[in-house]
Formats: sequence, C-alpha cells, structure tokens
Amino acid sequence: MTALLDVQNLSVSFAGKEVVHGINFTLNAGEKLALVGESGSGKSVTALAILRLVQNAQLGGQVLFDGKDTLQMPENDLRGLRGDDIAMIFQEPMTALNPLYTIGDQIAEVLETKQALSKKAAWSRVIELLVETGIPEPERRALNYPHQLSGGQRQRAMIAMALACKPRLLLADEPTTALDVTLRQQILDLLGALQKSHNMAVLLITHDLNMVRKFADRIAVMENGHIVEQGAVAQVFANPQHAYTQKLLASKPVRDVAQPDAAQPGAMVLAAKQLRVGYAISKPGFKGWFSKGEFVAVKQAAFDVAAGQTLGVIGESGSGKSTLALAMLGLTKARGDVFYKGFSAADPQNAAGAAMKDIASVDYASGLRRTIQVVFQDPFSSLSPRMTVEEIVGEGLRIHATELTEAQRQERVLQTLQEVGLTQAQFPGILQRYPHEFSGGQRQRIAIARALIVQPQTLVLDEPTSALDVTIQKQVLSLLQRLQKERGLSYLLITHDVDVIRAMAHEVMVMKDGDIVEQGSVHAVLDAPQHPYTQRLVAAAA
Repeated sequence: MTALLDVQNLSVSFAGKEVVHGINFTLNAGEKLALVGESGSGKSVTALAILRLVQNAQLGGQVLFDGKDTLQMPENDLRGLRGDDIAMIFQEPMTALNPLYTIGDQIAEVLETKQALSKKAAWSRVIELLVETGIPEPERRALNYPHQLSGGQRQRAMIAMALACKPRLLLADEPTTALDVTLRQQILDLLGALQKSHNMAVLLITHDLNMVRKFADRIAVMENGHIVEQGAVAQVFANPQHAYTQKLLASKPVRDVAQPDAAQPGAMVLAAKQLRVGYAISKPGFKGWFSKGEFVAVKQAAFDVAAGQTLGVIGESGSGKSTLALAMLGLTKARGDVFYKGFSAADPQNAAGAAMKDIASVDYASGLRRTIQVVFQDPFSSLSPRMTVEEIVGEGLRIHATELTEAQRQERVLQTLQEVGLTQAQFPGILQRYPHEFSGGQRQRIAIARALIVQPQTLVLDEPTSALDVTIQKQVLSLLQRLQKERGLSYLLITHDVDVIRAMAHEVMVMKDGDIVEQGSVHAVLDAPQHPYTQRLVAAAA
C-alpha cells in the first residue's frame, strides 16, 4: 500500500546550518503517528516543512503527499493543498487566532475562501463544526472573540477551523500543551473521535509521552534533528532501544522527599484561616449603573504548612489556586488571616506584628518578603530581559542585605548559582549574560537562585515546571527536592500536574471554583480520592 505521506531524506537548514538531518518516515491513511522529542529536537520544524511554512529555510529531500512532492510543488498548487488536504493545529491558539475577528468569522473565512460557500452557508457550517468539536452554545460562542473563550474552547475552535475542509492529513503541533490535565484528556478524546469519523491521518507533534501512549499507533523519536528510533507505540514503550528514548521514558518525576516525621511536622511556618479573595465586577443591564457585583476567586480557604514540608495545591485553570498564592504573598487583597510562625500578617502594628519584626530582624513588610519568596510559572516572562544574571539574582541582596559590599554580593550570587547547578565553568561570564542566552530549564534555575539568595524559609512555587520538557522538569524537581532537604525549606506548590504532586507534596489540597473540595495527605487524597472532581483529575493523569 502506498503511504499517504512519505518523507524521504528531509533536511532543513538556516543560513547554512542544518537543524534537521535527512530524516525518513511514512504515514498511511487513517493512521496516527507521534513525532516525539524535547524542545529544539526539530519536530515542529519538520511539521512546518511538510507545507513549506518555514521562513528563510533551505529544504532538501522529498515530502511526498499522495505521490506529489510538496517541496517542488508550485506555490499555487501548494496553496490549494494547505487547508484542503493537509490542515494544521498550532501549539498556542491565543497567538494563532486573530484577536480582531470573532471565532465564527475566522472559521467562515476558511470555508468561503477554500470551498466558495456563500456567507450564509459558511456560517451554517461554522455552527455545525462548533457542535462537532463540543463547544457549548455554538451560536453565541461563534460571535465571541478569542479572549472571551477559555483555553480549551480556543483549542476546540482551532480544531474546528482545521477540520473545516475535511482534510486527509492533520498536523497537530502540541495541541494540548497549554491545557489542564482534564482538558488535555477531553481534547485527546475529541481528536481521536474526529480522526475515526473522518478517517484522517494524524501527525502528532508532542513531548507528552502519556498522550502518545493513549493516542498514537506509531511513534518516531527525534533528538537534535535526527530520528533515532521509530516503531509501534506498544513496542517502543515496552522495549526502547535508543538511549535517548530510554531517557524520555524514564523522565517521570520521582518522589524523593523527607518523610513527615523527619520534617518537623509540628513546626508550622505558614497558615491561612477563612481566606477569601473577591473581585468587583459589573452587573448586567441597568443594575450595573448603581452597584457592582462580586466574583469570589477563593472561598474561605484554611490550611497550614509545616517546616520542611510541601503543601501541594492542585486544580484546573480558574480554580483559584494562583490567586490563593498571591494572597499568601500579600500581592492581592484578601479577607481572613495569613499567619507566619503563628503571627498574623494582617496587622503588623499589634504585638504579633512586633514579634514578626524581631523574627525578621528588619521592618515588617521587608521581613515578610525576605522570609517568603516566589518562583513563577514562566521564567522567560518573570526575568527581566534588560538585566544581567548578576543583577537579577543579586537584586534581593541590595534590598535585604545592605551591609554587604559589592564583592561580597557578587560572591553570594556565584555561590547561589552554583547551588542550583549553574557554574562559571559551564557558562563563562555567566554573571554578565542575559536570560535569552539560556534554555528554559536554565532560566528556571536562575529564577530559583533569585528566590534563594535572601535565604527564605518558605517558597511559593507557581507551576514551576509546566513550561518545561519532561526531562528538564525532572531535573528541576530533583533540584527543589534537594534544596528542601538541605535548607529545610517549606513549599506551597501550585500545579495542575498530578505527577508533580505525587513527587513533591506531603499534603495536598484540591481546589475547584474557589472551593477546597478535598485535602489530606498526598497518599490518602491521590490513592483514594473521595470527591468526584479529584477522581476525575487522578483518572485523567493515569
């Protein structure tokens, strides 16, 4: 049987530097092939090269679709192929969708351009596609702009647009990376159902091995622009031959934390009682002229974190977990009480506040900032691109350790960078480098160093590994585990990843729509979940 897609000796080069090195793979009609690898392996560039969408690139070899080489095809013929026979779902729908047009208009444009449908017929087909992809209230949602949809709904709209012309081949580039675990499962189920009903071939670009195991028929593993191994999913997962494939499959986070009885469980360092966060919103209609409504993001949260232990907070986007973290840091207004070592952070002027000054040895606000530090989700956006590594990591010392000389500050910066695994031997001139000169995992290590330099006792970790590849994620989690043991740190860990919670947390708290629906020890909650929502989260991660 002739393959629908036959990639032969494909190479991709930029300015004479080859990044994809003569790869070969085939894809039959109705088959699902996963192209797997870490960031920079060349998998997305390969997918884009199939449709000649890589700008300023030199392409070599052959890409035969239905026997015709897309690399040699005239531009007009290739334009007809794009969207009609080969469609693509891009990784981040918020950047792939036009913010100035409604979802309905963007899908209708494809139908009017590609299939010459009238505006009325195209709009009718738009509603059918939104129904097929599971978007509720399709007539209303078709009139929404991308920012008015949730992440899952935007991804469904992207899928609807890709399926508009009933393509024979779908290129899906990390279609679930930015989604919560339950939404990932929903999108995966949707793609599987649509693939069967349309008999499409699917080339799935991903680094999510759990997704590959559930979805794909075959797998091709890429490393540094080479396909190092390929075969049936069950065969490769059961008996990986290449060292890189073995490393990917072994990259699941490993639990290596101090047991609760060895982590001073009685020494409470951080606590919240009746914590509530609400935001004023406009009421619909004329009522909004006279009064404001309220959206409650966190509803009466109560918990505590012991010294040397990790409290994991898990939930989907919009559950209130990041708002809870901001409230604990004092970065958003909240009602209720936040306690540090038994002293209230709400009233620094009372006796408790005076004691807090003694603990921190500096003024109250500065003492709280020094004692509780934060590591954000995306290090690229949380690190200033205009500051050097020395300025970023050493900034806290300029505020909290004014007694240090310039030379002493620099020495402390180097020591802290070395502690998180970044040395001058590895990176000559590291102090004068900028964030863009480092990989994602290295940037997150810089962010951790910035938090550690003032010697805090508690770290708030807001999705610290969600933007990283699986092998880098494992490295960063191992680093955090080691630092907790060595420094006796307490962590408030915010995540939607069940595997990260299993590896890191002593206690876990499950949030949904601002409510804490279940909490307890990590083993009790994840091994025997009681609430239906927790059960759904755990099942989706299995």
